[in-house]
Amino acid sequence: MRETEEALFRVVHSIAGRLAGQPVPVVMDALARQLPPTPGINLAEIRRIAEEISVGRDPSGL
Repeated sequence: MRETEEALFRVVHSIAGRLAGQPVPVVMDALARQLPPTPGINLAEIRRIAEEISVGRDPSGL
């Protein structure tokens, strides 16, 4: 489980660094394509993460 969480955080951090400030749909697309399969990560959660990145925040905590 820990490895999955770390992979998830690394992907979110990478996307946040590249796409901060981009429109939510652009960020959602990148997240949907690149996130590893993770229990509990549904479309609503991906949208929440994308909204954070879209306004320039890095929700990964890294």
